[in-house]
Amino acid sequence: MTNGIQIAAYIAAAVLFILSLGGLSGQESAKRAVWYGMAGMAIAMAATVFGPGVPISALLIAALLVGAILGAILARRVEMTGMPQLVAALHSFVGLAAVLIGLNSNLTEHSSLAEAERIIHEAEIFVGVFIGAVTFSGSIVAYAKLSGRIGGKALILPGRHMLNACMIVAAIVLMILYTNHAGSWTLYLMTLIALALGAHLVMAIGGADMPVVVSMLNSYSGWAAAATGFLLGNDLLIVTGALVGSSGAILSYIMCKAMNRRFASVILGGFGNVAGAQMEILGEQVAIDGEGVAAALNEAQSVVIVPGYGMAVAQAQQAISELTRKLRAAGKTVRFAIHPVAGRLPGHMNVLLAEAKVPYDIVLEMDEINEDFPDTDVVIVIGSNDIVNPAAQEDPNSPIAGMPVLEVWKARQVFVSKRGQGTGYSGIENPLFYKENTRMYYGDAKKSVVALLALI
Repeated sequence: MTNGIQIAAYIAAAVLFILSLGGLSGQESAKRAVWYGMAGMAIAMAATVFGPGVPISALLIAALLVGAILGAILARRVEMTGMPQLVAALHSFVGLAAVLIGLNSNLTEHSSLAEAERIIHEAEIFVGVFIGAVTFSGSIVAYAKLSGRIGGKALILPGRHMLNACMIVAAIVLMILYTNHAGSWTLYLMTLIALALGAHLVMAIGGADMPVVVSMLNSYSGWAAAATGFLLGNDLLIVTGALVGSSGAILSYIMCKAMNRRFASVILGGFGNVAGAQMEILGEQVAIDGEGVAAALNEAQSVVIVPGYGMAVAQAQQAISELTRKLRAAGKTVRFAIHPVAGRLPGHMNVLLAEAKVPYDIVLEMDEINEDFPDTDVVIVIGSNDIVNPAAQEDPNSPIAGMPVLEVWKARQVFVSKRGQGTGYSGIENPLFYKENTRMYYGDAKKSVVALLALI
């Protein structure tokens, strides 16, 4: 493949990546956007592997085959409930690749470079390894939190902000030494510091902020890829990394805005812990059986369903889709209310509902539906906690105080489908479960919804 053909292929791949990102902004175009991204990546890989100056070796072919086989196996085996931790793990691969490429470039002789070129090249190595190491360790911690291998509570060390600042300053000093012939030890020491920084940054973020963490790490991985692109002189890697980095940062900002949080405060951590003495919750949780829920649904004219991570765990989306079909066939108005941070991954609930073929036009965002709850007869909450928690508005000492939530308690009746009386992933108690118009429909979400189908 000639250099001109490779450049043309890179341009085509970059255009497809941009179309893919643009299409992912809407549910109707998301599936087509995924195909754009797949086509772009296939073109990019082919143009790189068969490009000028790349010898086709048995090692390269073996690496491609192993990666393709592992990717196919993971795609088939991982359920949607495991997608957040899979995404975090994949981000760690990008970070690790940036670290290894940077360390390898450090071991390669570049004696032909002029002094200014050498400094720029070494700065590229240093920055790429730093971002990659932060991404790698942070993604590993995020994976462990999301998969339940470690607790979701924020780790708040005394003077943590000063500790982070000291590690960043130390990395800058080491970069100055590295570019002034101090030796490779500066790069290796910085790598260890960056690994500690990435782990500490994510450890300091509580469970309630994990969806933002996933998108933030997505941004980090993009910038790590862009830095690697500068290091390798690969224009497409620079463009792709910049697209991923900027889109991840924008998504993180949007999610922080939806949670009434400053982006910097999320990155610095601490959210998700108790801020003070919380408001006392009065009353008790009142249970209801399937017949009681079905009777209310049969009498209702307006129904809103609020899906959460519990729906994903129970794989209840197909049953909920069938319930929606039956209710609409009976002449009832049924809509879905989606909070920006529902689940543990941006867009988690939208993907599940699309998979179950729920019509796009009845799936509404929080801002579109919040004003309609006072006129809603029945709200069914499926495995959600923080996003429907009135403490965000009523308790200034709540860890989620000020966070915009779905105001489901304003509806005439609220039914909450939960496995038990636990507080959920973030560990925050929910006063909604104790309100007079709320009834708890305990049990596995899928089995509970299936039981309703025969009664509607």
